[in-house]
Amino acid sequence: MTAKIIDGKAFAGTVRERAGAATAVLMDKHGLKPGLAVVLVGEDPASQVYVRNKAKQTVELGMTSVKHELPDDTPQADLIALVNSLNDDPTIHGILVQMPLPAHMDENEVVNTIDPDKDVDGLTAISAGRLVLGQDGLVPCTPSGMLLLCKDVLGDLTGLNALVIGRSILVGKPVAQLLLAENCTVTIAHSRTKDLPALCRQADILVAAVGRERMVKGDWIKPGATIMDVGINRIPAPERGEGKTRLVGDVDFDEAVNVAAAITPVPGGIGPMTIACLLRNTVIAACRQAGVDVPTELDG
Repeated sequence: MTAKIIDGKAFAGTVRERAGAATAVLMDKHGLKPGLAVVLVGEDPASQVYVRNKAKQTVELGMTSVKHELPDDTPQADLIALVNSLNDDPTIHGILVQMPLPAHMDENEVVNTIDPDKDVDGLTAISAGRLVLGQDGLVPCTPSGMLLLCKDVLGDLTGLNALVIGRSILVGKPVAQLLLAENCTVTIAHSRTKDLPALCRQADILVAAVGRERMVKGDWIKPGATIMDVGINRIPAPERGEGKTRLVGDVDFDEAVNVAAAITPVPGGIGPMTIACLLRNTVIAACRQAGVDVPTELDG
């Protein structure tokens, strides 16, 4: 068996196209232009690149893009004041505060200042509560992207056994809630789980989000399973030259590809879906705030 390689980059392009089509419908029918504000504190190079990509793609889809860049020594009170001003701005429908924040800031306090209806990253306590309760809310982008890919491959997930390795509030816990809502039987594993390989061998869907390079081996995988590798780990790549690195996932891809039915690669799997789902969430947020139906174009 050789697994189907799930092309997250291509599917993310489809999600962006649908978000752009939905934006055009909102402008045409309602004069509604979704607006996304991204706040960056400090000069972390990776965050700067990520924020630039978000802004670029937002504009490309016909949305309003607002970027606030603050120095590393910005007082937390000033950041919270900025977030509150964005909460009150009717032209801004989505707010994202780029993580990580400087050490002197309380990330939880800052995130929970965001209006939950504008929380396009799905990280506030209220957003998490809505997800658990099955209420309408904005879902974290990486878990949302994982689910879209999984459903594209498998269709109806009802009755499938799903194992989520990782219990973070960013990925593991929301992924488990999303799979439960799709009628999967869900198990969450973590660092203290006993006999993890045996649990993996029972999973029709295996989601790896633990942050340990190539931890899940090929002989851990149920033949024919679908593997969603959320891990992003940078390792040395001397074959590319001195000091060079490359990205690998939490699953040993070279082994798993010979056992699974489908697998996301790293890079190029779930990663590209994150920004695409951020843009999708911005469209949904704009519709809910304006009291209009979400255009059918958003889901194709």
